[in-house]
Amino acid sequence: MAAAMLVALSSTPFDRAAMAEPDIVAPTDSPVAPDGSTIVGTRVIDDRHLRLTVHSAAMNADFPVDVQRAADDSAPRPVLYLLSGGSGGKGPASWDSRTNAFDFLADKNVNVVQPIGGAASYYADWRLPDPRLGVMKWTTYLTEELPPLIDTALATNGVNGLVGVSMSGTSVLQLPIAKPGLYRSVAAYSGCARIADPVGQAFVRITVGFGGGDAANMYGPFNDPMWAAEDPYLHADALRGVDLYLSSGNGLPGPHDQAGDRHFAGGGDNLANQLLVGGILEAAVDQCTRDMADRLKELGIPATVELHPYGTHSWGYWDDEFPASWPVLAHGLGL
Repeated sequence: MAAAMLVALSSTPFDRAAMAEPDIVAPTDSPVAPDGSTIVGTRVIDDRHLRLTVHSAAMNADFPVDVQRAADDSAPRPVLYLLSGGSGGKGPASWDSRTNAFDFLADKNVNVVQPIGGAASYYADWRLPDPRLGVMKWTTYLTEELPPLIDTALATNGVNGLVGVSMSGTSVLQLPIAKPGLYRSVAAYSGCARIADPVGQAFVRITVGFGGGDAANMYGPFNDPMWAAEDPYLHADALRGVDLYLSSGNGLPGPHDQAGDRHFAGGGDNLANQLLVGGILEAAVDQCTRDMADRLKELGIPATVELHPYGTHSWGYWDDEFPASWPVLAHGLGL
């Protein structure tokens, strides 16, 4: 394995400017996934952080992946994947820009991986290429391509966890079903599992449409059986054995819904949007979360569920949820 990938990695935050520079160096001994996907570039940011460039064979495209190495990498460690919302982690709506997750995990013996890309994709394998979004094979990427590359490059112990917000709050419930045993713990904040339900499907279509895509290219028209086939609520029994954490607010304004909040970016119009649109969205996913919690209870599947009496669909609340969900995530990761 390339020496650059094995570098012992401090808790210095990511330098976005440095990562934007074009001088990515291709590793001399890159791992290759079974389908031919490979790591085509590596940049050492500092002694704990890397930016990898991964070529997906399924999508025939290259994607950035941000990595924070475990506090002690003298032995194989697990991996926690952080998936972003509708933006796919591009721009300021990302874990390192809007939360303290990387700082929180800086003293933990876990490798942290933030894939970049997949805006409006629901991290799904789409049935058809989309005229605006292109070929979407993100389930393949996150189950068959990226994990074996990360395992080899970082010399992990093969144990994985997943965290998702908003759009990816659905995805992180789908991925353990798609590849049983790959992900041992999951935290879903403000996600909607019932995508075959008319309300849940409308939520998906709005999110995809906002990103410029057409959800008919993902799972077909409203009555297509593919929606039910990919619905984690309907297939919740397949989550048995996964450590689960679910949370949502109820759409009412809370402590993070004010211009002075450190998570808030933008002026008054953005705050009004967070209060109005973010309130409506969170009220909808709150019902989704309650439905999924009831379904898991009905099936006798343990889950930690936090239903808050306030909170809009915004990063401040997801930043709060991350340390709250850590005991559940850590248990599944064997930490």
